[in-house]
Amino acid sequence: MFATPAYAQAAGAAGQGSTLAGIASVAPLVLIFVVFYFLMIRPQQKRMKTLQNAVNSVKKNDTVITAGGLIGKVTRVDETEVEIELGPNVKVRAIKSTLAEVRPFGAKPAND
Repeated sequence: MFATPAYAQAAGAAGQGSTLAGIASVAPLVLIFVVFYFLMIRPQQKRMKTLQNAVNSVKKNDTVITAGGLIGKVTRVDETEVEIELGPNVKVRAIKSTLAEVRPFGAKPAND
């Protein structure tokens, strides 16, 4: 019914090692989070910041690509909208936040 002194000493020793074991079990999770942050989250935030700056600085004659895949030349810029010329006498209005890419006027094509 009573614990022998040998079992009582083993229980006390296990309590001291449990703190170290707890830290060791959490360390891999922290390491995984740090790796994900530097390999996935941080580059995505940088890419979004670059796109946001490009969209905010869009101006007339820039070539833009919308999220829907339309490619055209900007003919007019408002605070929240742009007018895009897709072809001769074909103009559409798009909200700035739907722009996926902005190429400055006179920029070199990607495959040249």
